Parts: sequence; C-alpha cells; structure tokens
Amino acid sequence: MIVIAGRTLGEIYSDPLLFELFAGAAAGSVLLGLLTRPLPGWSAAPLSVLGLGGYLAFCVHLTAENAGITGSLADIAADALANGVPRLLTALVPIEPQPDTVAIPVIAAWLTGLGVTELAGRARRTLLGLGLPTVLYGAALFLVGPHRASVWPSLAFAALAVTALAATGQSSRRRPVNAAPGAEIDVRTRRSLQVRAAVAALAGVAVIVGLTALAGPGLAGGVGRQPVNPRAYVSPPSLDALDQNPLIRLSGWAVNPTEHLLDTTLSADEVIRLAVLTDYDGVTWHVSGSYRPAARTLPSPPAPPPAAADAAVAPGTASTVTQKITVAGLTGKLLPAVATARHVDGVRVDIDTDSGTLMLPDGLRPGLSYDVTSQSSEPDDNTMPMADVPTGPSVSRYLSIGSGTLPQRMQQLAQQLTTDNGTAYARALAIEQFLATHYTLDANAPSGHALPNLDFFLFGALNGNGGGFKGTAEQFAASFAVLARMTGLPSRVVVGFHGRQGTHPVLASDASAWPEVLFAGVGWVPFDPLPHPGQQAEPLEDQYKPKPPPSSEPPEQQALPTESPVAAASGASHAASASAAAGLALPVVAAGSGGLLVLILVGLILIVLIGRSALRRRRFEGPPGAWVNGAWLEVGDALRLAGRPAPEHLSAAEVAEHAREAATAAAGARHVRLPAPPLDDLATMVNAAEFGAAVTAAGDAERARAAAHAYVAELRSRRSWWRRIVWALHPGPLRWNRQRRER
Repeated sequence: MIVIAGRTLGEIYSDPLLFELFAGAAAGSVLLGLLTRPLPGWSAAPLSVLGLGGYLAFCVHLTAENAGITGSLADIAADALANGVPRLLTALVPIEPQPDTVAIPVIAAWLTGLGVTELAGRARRTLLGLGLPTVLYGAALFLVGPHRASVWPSLAFAALAVTALAATGQSSRRRPVNAAPGAEIDVRTRRSLQVRAAVAALAGVAVIVGLTALAGPGLAGGVGRQPVNPRAYVSPPSLDALDQNPLIRLSGWAVNPTEHLLDTTLSADEVIRLAVLTDYDGVTWHVSGSYRPAARTLPSPPAPPPAAADAAVAPGTASTVTQKITVAGLTGKLLPAVATARHVDGVRVDIDTDSGTLMLPDGLRPGLSYDVTSQSSEPDDNTMPMADVPTGPSVSRYLSIGSGTLPQRMQQLAQQLTTDNGTAYARALAIEQFLATHYTLDANAPSGHALPNLDFFLFGALNGNGGGFKGTAEQFAASFAVLARMTGLPSRVVVGFHGRQGTHPVLASDASAWPEVLFAGVGWVPFDPLPHPGQQAEPLEDQYKPKPPPSSEPPEQQALPTESPVAAASGASHAASASAAAGLALPVVAAGSGGLLVLILVGLILIVLIGRSALRRRRFEGPPGAWVNGAWLEVGDALRLAGRPAPEHLSAAEVAEHAREAATAAAGARHVRLPAPPLDDLATMVNAAEFGAAVTAAGDAERARAAAHAYVAELRSRRSWWRRIVWALHPGPLRWNRQRRER
C-alpha cells in the first residue's frame, strides 16, 4: 500500500527515480520492523530511525549527483529538510527528483512503514495500522492534484486494505491457549453472544446506510470534479521592485555604456532576454507572471493561438542555441537567457511559463555561471503578411492601455497609421517604419514611458516647448507597443541585451528594449523600431501632425450689403427710375430664389430621412447575426450623434461601459433620470457573432434590436429639443456607414 502511494506521487515527477526511492523506503522500513520483532518493543523505533538516517543520506547523495548540485552532504541535506515542504508545494510539474523534492516523501514513506509494522504486526491492531498508509496515500493524491487521471491505483489500494483486514480478522475456532481444560461456552451464553453480534451488525449497517444517504450525493457529485491544485494556495516567489520594471534601467545603462554586466559564450548571434513586460496601466510597463520552481529541463512554452482555417500561415523555423553565461555586474533576480530556454544547468531556476522568463530566487551574484540550451524561432517572412492577430478575452491584457485619458494627438496618429494598412502585419510594419524614420536615438534623453512622456516624445516639438523626437530604446519600444494596442495589435515590451557569437563581454551599451506582437498561428514576433546607425530623422509629414481641435462656435458671418457702392454714387437723375425698377424686380427675384432654396432644403431633408430609414431597415434584415451587427452600428451612430464617439481600440465590453458613461453625462445635473438601458447583453452577442459561434436564435436578434433601440431612444431623449431635431436630420450615419463598408 505504501508503494502504491509512491507510484501515485511519482506521476508528477520527471523520471521514476522518486518512485524507486519511495519503494525502497517502504521495503526497508517494513523489513527492519519485521527483523526487530523478537527484540523489546522500545528498541524498534531507535533502530528504525538509524536505518532512516542512512537511507536518507544515500537518497540525498544520489539525487544531488544526478541533478549536478555541488556542496557538502550535510549542507545539502539541511537545505532539503528545511525547504522540502514549500518546494514540493511550489515546484512546477513535472518535478525533477532533487534532494529537496525527495527528502520529505522518503521520510514519510519510512515512518509510515515503521508505524504500520508496529501497530499491525506487534500490537495486532490492523485497522488502526491501515490508517497510516491511507493518510500517506491521501497526501500523495493532494499533492498530485489535477495532474492524476488513473483510478487503478486507488482500486488496488482499497483491495489491499480489504485483504489485510480479511486476513487478520478471521476468528479461530480453536480453544484459547490459556483456557482451562474442559472450559466450554454453554448454549445460552452462545445464543446471547449471537444476538448481541446480530444487533451490533444491524446497528453498523444502519449507520453505514445513513452515512451513505447523507454524504453519498455530495461524494458522487464530486467524482467528475477537477481536483484542487495545492500549488494555487501557495504564494510563488516574488520579484523585487527593480525587476518589476527593468525598462527604467535602460537610461542608467545608456549613460554608463562601459559597465560590465555579463560574459557570454553563444553559438549564434542572438538577443539575450531579461524580462517580458506584459501589463501597462498608462504609467508604467511591468512584469506580470507567476514564477514556479522548475527542473533542469524546462516545460514547453504555450502554443500560439490558432490561425483561421483559411489562413496559410507557417510557424517559421526553429534553431537550437547554446550559451554559457557568467554574471559580472548585473543585479536583481531575473536570469538572462536566449528565448526560449529549454534546459538550464548550474543553477536552480524558477520559470514563468507564460513568458518563458527565468528567475533566480536567491538573486544574481558576481561570478555566477550557468549553461542554457534554448530554442530560437524565426518567423516565415513569406506568410507573415497573411497573418492575423488573435482576439477574445485571452488577449485582452495585451490590448489594455490603462484607464486614463489617451492623448488626442496619439489617437490621431494611430488612426493615420492604420489608413491604407488593413492587415495586422502591415499595421505593425507601418508603426515600426514611422518610428525608425522620424525619431532619433539619444542616450541622454530623459527616462519615462507614461502616456504624457510618450506624447512629448512623439509631438513635443510641435507645442512650442521644445524637446521631443529624441529618446532611448525605452521610448521607442513603449511607443510602438502603445500605438500597436491602439490599432488592435496585442503587444508587449521585452528588455534584454544584444549578444554576439563566440565569447564576448556584454556591456551596458548592449542593453536594449524591443516590442513584440502576437500573431495567430505564429506566436510573438519581435519588431525593431530603432533608427539605423547614422540615419538622419526625417521631418514629420503634415498628415502625421496633430489636427487642430474643431471649433465649438461657428464663425461670425458678415451681413451682405443692401446697396451697391456704384448705385449709391449714381446721379439724382437716375434715382427715381432705379428705385422703381428695384421695387419691381426684388420681390420677383426673392420669391423665385427663396422658393428654390426651400425646395432644395426640403429635398435634402427628405433624402436624409429616407436614406436613414432605409439604412435602419437594411440593418435589421437577413440572419440573426446581421441583426446583432446592425444593432451595434445603431449604437455607434448614436454615440457619434451625441458627441461621444467610442474610440476604435475599445473592446465590445468597453464600448458598453463607454455608452453608459455617455448617457450618464448627457443626463445633466438639472434632471433626475433612471439609468440608461445597459448594453452588456448586446456586447456579449457582438463578441459571440464576431469571434465565437454564430448567433442563430431569432430571439437573440430581436433582443439585440430592442436593446439598441431602447438605448438610442434614451440617449436622444437626454438631449435638448433643438439637438434632437439636429439628431433626426443629421446625414452623418449615411456617410459613416459608407466609410465602414469601404474599410
């Protein structure tokens, strides 16, 4: 039974060494317990503990040698005993058999064997003795958690428990050894004992049935439930503030370019990755990941999001890069390595599986040396123009730009860069070329990558304050990533170093940052927005310059003169005739031109009304999915008519929240109104129609139309009377709809 517990626990280890050592501990403790049976009972525990000490020393030595861990046996054993439990709960599956991941299971198996041998063998308490391996097996199941799928070990464990109880619970019909000769139980006493046994049996059956009725449904309902993962309850190692945002370190490295950071031996020219910054709140980029202890062989990186069925996108080519890295002056906990690391020797690392970055819990120190084998990938340039970006909740974190207000100039720039660049890869290349062409790399530029800093970097010279257009790799990478997110491209920022083939030092001047964009079927693809050495920045073209804000008041119109200067200078002799002619001609001309203008105005109004009515009717024709899309277009037009258009980079859920705020702001402070109808349900149907299964239910289509009409009617009713008239006659929806079809 102890061996079965070890087999179950071994399912989350990378090789069978743990199971072999676990089984050896079970066999050794039970065998030693049987050999000490003839000795006094008090001697069994001390002798078994001595045996455990020798066997544990053997296990620590063997696993340390296999894992390449150096140091004295006493130090390794002390570290294994002190940190064994937390490392078992935080280690990344599959766990490598090392001293600290083997010592506690071996001790538990040995002590269980000692206890069950004494209770079941010496004290004849089989049922009590079986409790120890049962607890051990339960602990193994808890540690394995959701990674275990086989039920056969559990069935075998239960069968062995039943066999043990049956074998030791048989009553002997022989006369007791200490019974007096001729002593027999009379018939009356025997019947009394039988009655008592029957009553006890019935009572036991009743208790079992009652417990089954009470706990059975709950236990049966949990059979198909996913087991809990104990590692979710343990806080993983955390990064220092220095490592949370290493992007700010680039400015310091730029002003000290000769600082010696690393010594590397690379098999090819590659960039050495230090940190991946995925989250941006409008102020700082920072690392966001969960680091778990890993074995020397690291887990495979997550697969890229799948491409569309009709997209012929190739994942690219992969190559193996070996590297030997020695730390010189680099500090922190993040461990540099070429992406994507698959095997590490010389140090015990923690890994964030989402980004593939490594961390050393004890921190870097001068002289630290380790070897890494990485799998480097290169995208296929021939198929990248056809690649698209993934969508959905899983990539929303890579599109967030924080909750602050986006600078209007950056919004205009992002919109301009997307013009004539319909595909995702074309938009990314447009941003890359724009930054590399119009901006200068300057080591003395101030640090900072908040939205105001990036706005100053992109447009600072245009507001009369001077500066701008110069930055370090920090501003280039951060600007690319933010502009990419504003155009719908999932992006992140990577900090690292440029490495060269062979043995070379890595200086602070080799530090850099670059953006990456996530493409479906390909994965993360790096881009280089930095200008080439010696390249002169080109002036910003007019189409990229910020547009002046629209005037809120119409320009004043000058009254037309009622009398011509030439006519005023005419002689008195022509005054009477001119006055008479004017008196006759003006009413005729006014009547004709005024009637024509009225007819034209009425015709334009009718055209707009008929066009908007036809547009509304077309939007709610066809399949249910078309109704959902039409309802969403109605909401978008209403927001624009209300002067609160939704930015194009917002998701459907964010547009619904924006619509709620627009309706709240339009209510004003003089009137108390109920909240506007929510659009959350409509946003969910839009996501389903756009990214998930098609909307086919007619009821969903009608719900979408009703939700859009209810919101539009409420938003319009919150406008003043004259704005409602303008709303009804505005030709904008006809033009906006045509622009959407052209795009």
